[in-house]
Amino acid sequence: MRRVITYGTFDVLHYGHINLLKRAKSLGDYLIVACSTDEFNKIKGKKALYPFEERKKMLESLRFVDLVIPEENWEQKASDIRNFFVDIFVMGDDWSGKFDELKRLCEVVYLPRTPDVCSTNTKSKLTFL
Repeated sequence: MRRVITYGTFDVLHYGHINLLKRAKSLGDYLIVACSTDEFNKIKGKKALYPFEERKKMLESLRFVDLVIPEENWEQKASDIRNFFVDIFVMGDDWSGKFDELKRLCEVVYLPRTPDVCSTNTKSKLTFL
């Protein structure tokens, strides 16, 4: 069984996220998604619209996501790869080269982003009544 892992905040889940997660799953048999906790987002200078538990439930509802774990810090990636016996680490190509040090532990793949789709643009289009 080939295990794949990816990381993100996954706030305002959109079809760019769906495309990334489906392509990540297609690389293996079991997809682990590490979702940034609210506390970690604060460290990164981000504020999610939805709290961690709600974002986790949204991800768990996707049929191609097998396991959702909390991402609590930058350093946990190497230990997650070892602890979950990961074969492939996947990120969007906007992170290209940033995680190459993990190639000593598993295959690292940077997938192309879905054109013209990102959480920032999606959030800017939201209107509150």
